[in-house]
Amino acid sequence: MGNDLLIRAAKPEDISEVFDLIVELAVFEKAPDEVDLTADQLELDTFGERPIVEIIVAEENGAVLGAALFYEKYSTWKGRGVHLEDFVVKASERRRGIGSKLFEELMRIAKERNYARMDWQVLDWNESAIAFYKNYEAEISEEWLNGRFTREQLQRR
Repeated sequence: MGNDLLIRAAKPEDISEVFDLIVELAVFEKAPDEVDLTADQLELDTFGERPIVEIIVAEENGAVLGAALFYEKYSTWKGRGVHLEDFVVKASERRRGIGSKLFEELMRIAKERNYARMDWQVLDWNESAIAFYKNYEAEISEEWLNGRFTREQLQRR
């Protein structure tokens, strides 16, 4: 990895490259048709009047090679925390340590903000990601199940 790699907060001009990474991740996760989000909505949710997500990016020579999207959450038992929603590095740039740099920057942010926890989800078949997290001595729970309503389900209620 060259010395030109920079981990930094995203800027509005990064949104199209971050959005491309989101689509790349959806393809990797075998769900390319699940992306309803648009780049415009992502920009609004990140930089609009009421931002609800933060993004850090890995940039090298002016190109965004990876990103981590996260937001503050709240635990009734622990208080404020952070949820890592998605974390992706371009397939062509993996195995260079870029993911570690992004993940460690988010850990630094969580520590700086004195968050009680940093949470994320990982697909049970994504063995390389599970191994990555375990290298950091992360707890990978098999106890909790995910619940969800889709937009369509909510509209029917």
